[in-house]
Amino acid sequence: MRVALVAMETTVRHDTPENRRIERVAHQLAGQSHDVTLFCPQWWNDYTDKRLVDGVTYRGVTVGSASTSFAVRLPVLLARHRPDVVHTRPVPPRQVRAASIGSTLARAPLVVEWYGNEDLPDRSRSKRAIVTKPDQLITPSELVRTRVRELGADDDTVTVIPESIDYDRIQTVEPAQGVDVAYAHPLDETANIEDLLLGLAELRDRDWSATIIGDGPKREAYEQETADLRIDDRVSFVGACDRKRRLRIYRGAHAFVQTAYRECFATELLWALACGCVGVIQYQAESSAHELIENYQRSYQVTNPQQLADAIVDAGGFAHQTGDQEWSRFDHERIIEQYPAVYRDCREEFGIR
Repeated sequence: MRVALVAMETTVRHDTPENRRIERVAHQLAGQSHDVTLFCPQWWNDYTDKRLVDGVTYRGVTVGSASTSFAVRLPVLLARHRPDVVHTRPVPPRQVRAASIGSTLARAPLVVEWYGNEDLPDRSRSKRAIVTKPDQLITPSELVRTRVRELGADDDTVTVIPESIDYDRIQTVEPAQGVDVAYAHPLDETANIEDLLLGLAELRDRDWSATIIGDGPKREAYEQETADLRIDDRVSFVGACDRKRRLRIYRGAHAFVQTAYRECFATELLWALACGCVGVIQYQAESSAHELIENYQRSYQVTNPQQLADAIVDAGGFAHQTGDQEWSRFDHERIIEQYPAVYRDCREEFGIR
């Protein structure tokens, strides 16, 4: 299948979860032998307008990052490219409008990848236009799907495709020693480590250790709170470590605690569950974490620090594991197969076979 992805921003300049997702999809589709071109601002330093990277053709729409020039040039480039499908993100809105015009000229359906972190304009008409122009919208969770429907999207045009992981990689790392409880999230205003620390403080008379993965503007405040609660000798802040170290910690830990206020998709929780951790999830209205463990036995859902502390204790009733085959269904190769299926359905609805 000939797939055209459109991104005014790439991870080269803005390394965000939503940008990583669209580029990961591009490379995984290319790995499945699809013809994939990513239309973006040129980020390479030469006079060619194309760059091939791991099977994906990056097509420079503009030399700089001027959104107006990008939006003007994109429709013609898409029309000439003649893709089977055009796939983009909802922000900036100008990107969607340009991709929509280009997909019409190319006689191809338009798919929009809606991650959930997008900063959309306050104008309700503009938001509605973004969710009604595409032939299909893709979200990573039911939480985000509900938000998109509330903005005006038709239920039949929204498909949930979750984040994916490299399941086989888990077995390539050795479990860390001396970790009982793990937590991972950027240490910002949404992290809500306070409830985790309060729960751990309830267990002072028990033998445990906890590892906090992540960095951010509130790290110093969280470290001070840990000291104030007199549990700093058993809580380690290890910063935003790489994937290999995270997997070592998750495989060594007995439980993974998820308390963050906002999660469009709880990717670190997914990795931890796949590494064998017992999941302890604090319900939050703006987090999709609970969706992962709704029918999973090795998990607890709590609402306050006391319940969290009780769940950590009860998690000891489960045997320690360093992997769980159940989560292999979220492996990259199995999740990426859902995209061509969505594209084919779009083309059929579009009247193309």
